[in-house]
Amino acid sequence: MTPDPTRIAMWSGPRNLSTAMMYSFAARGDCAVWDEPFYGAYLRETGIDHPMRDEVIAGANADAGMVAKACLGPIPQSQSLFYQKHMTLHMIPEFDRGFMQGLTNVFLIRHPARVVASYSKKREKPTLADIGFVQQAELFDQVADWLGHAPLVVDSADIRANPYTALTNLCTALGIAFTENMLHWPAGPKPYDGVWAPHWYNAVHASTGFDAPEGPLPDVPEEFRTLVEQAIPYYDRLREFC
Repeated sequence: MTPDPTRIAMWSGPRNLSTAMMYSFAARGDCAVWDEPFYGAYLRETGIDHPMRDEVIAGANADAGMVAKACLGPIPQSQSLFYQKHMTLHMIPEFDRGFMQGLTNVFLIRHPARVVASYSKKREKPTLADIGFVQQAELFDQVADWLGHAPLVVDSADIRANPYTALTNLCTALGIAFTENMLHWPAGPKPYDGVWAPHWYNAVHASTGFDAPEGPLPDVPEEFRTLVEQAIPYYDRLREFC
């Protein structure tokens, strides 16, 4: 299966600038977006407890096979591009990943200290499986094996440091035109937000563009420092391909 350049699958863990990136692509005007397509299927299959679990399962297609077909199906709203915001932890081994070969897969990374500091404020006692770094590296290797070379990787820190340059470079690598519309979006909830937005998206709903460059790494509470140390090798390995 040949990757389709019009279907962009952005793979990240939670708290990785992923929603802001979705808003950025939606602001182009020529791009349909899909917020975490496999979230409902992931929750139903694993039985894991997440905030708003019942609402997520009820409000999304919880059939992983149907979701995969839709990722490759007609682009919504007859747009020319289709941006899919995927969480790496949602792509569990029970789900067939073959559909990914028909997408242009990109990997969005963020330093584990920043991820853990942010995620732990929204959900108690996060584990390595919750933050998606191991799964991200696994998916990266699988896509690289299909392609015969490393797929695209972008670090959220680089986007925050210089959104114009980072997004221009990303669009060039994707073979699409950059537009300055990607730098701004209206504040507030969006019609394409997942039903879980009220719990997770407070900060990004207050934004109208990418935040300023990030400062020093946060001082992670001692109870989470081992989790950060466990995730760093996976982050560092993908960082080499940015």
